[in-house]
Amino acid sequence: MRLALGTAQFGMSYGINNVIGQVSEKNAKSILEYAASVGINTIDTAIAYGESEKSLGRAGVAAFNIITKIPEIPDITDDVECWIKGAVNGSLTRLHVNYLDGVMLHRPGQLFGVHGEKIIRSLQGLKSEGIIKKIGVSVYSPDEFQPLFSLYDFDIVQCPFNLVDRRLVTSGWIKKLKQKGVEIHTRSSFLQGLLLMRRDEIPIKFYEWNTLWEVWLNWLQKNEISAIQACISYNLSFPEIDQVIVGVDTKSQLEQIINGINGATIESFPDIGSNDIELINPTKWSNH
Repeated sequence: MRLALGTAQFGMSYGINNVIGQVSEKNAKSILEYAASVGINTIDTAIAYGESEKSLGRAGVAAFNIITKIPEIPDITDDVECWIKGAVNGSLTRLHVNYLDGVMLHRPGQLFGVHGEKIIRSLQGLKSEGIIKKIGVSVYSPDEFQPLFSLYDFDIVQCPFNLVDRRLVTSGWIKKLKQKGVEIHTRSSFLQGLLLMRRDEIPIKFYEWNTLWEVWLNWLQKNEISAIQACISYNLSFPEIDQVIVGVDTKSQLEQIINGINGATIESFPDIGSNDIELINPTKWSNH
């Protein structure tokens, strides 16, 4: 199964389409049990995701491959190695596991700062001890890969990729990463829920891209395909992608995703790719 479970919603209210808020512990357990039953074996989380790691630990995730992310290291930190070891040990404690399948830097730009070499050295030390299996980076754009890989050959990367944001492919980095033997995880398959919205649900601030929404929604209607199926199938159509991370608020949403990818194969997809950063980077949405 090339789907991984994203768990930002397990620790906080997350996503433009989220009307439920933070996932309750009862629902978290239900989602995890269903995920395991359909063959999902990877969980993506982060220290910055509020109560996510604690919620996962209480639900029981020892049977999954866990990938977490460590946040920005304060500039005033005297002992970087101690800080990173403390952050990783904190994750192990909250998650109730003995090791992590992967640890990613949530702010990899720090590698170009004063702590850069120490950060890499610290993570390498934890890897050699068997506490973490893979070292990686989570980026906003494939443009970040060239300078990052000039510093270190990472084992794993995570970046956004969906029908609108196709930069991973158009930049050529999907091929380069695979040639390097790097494990590729993609997030934001639904563009934080925007691609799942009906016409009357799309916020006014996104009306300037109305032409794109018209093409997308008309294509779905004409082909009688659900938005969930199209979004997930598009990402899975690239064999280079190892894990497509999906975040859900309920078990039924995950069931919809599984039913979608078990449906008929989609031969071609609508051309709704965009290079407009104001649209494809959700951190810019507050400007609208």
